[in-house]
Amino acid sequence: MRMQELKINVDGKLIADIMELPDSCVIILSQGKAKVAELPAFAETKIVTHQGQVKRIRWDEGEEF
Repeated sequence: MRMQELKINVDGKLIADIMELPDSCVIILSQGKAKVAELPAFAETKIVTHQGQVKRIRWDEGEEF
């Protein structure tokens, strides 16, 4: 899977070491969960929501010719 879970402590604080994250990434928060994914070099990333909650992440990847 492309998405990796990030830890949220009991105080509700997101724990993320920026030195361990990819250079170009997206962090998505929804339904009390946090996930991170590295962004591809050439792609369109769509975040699909339903009733204010994230339901799906879509990557339409391509490559320069």
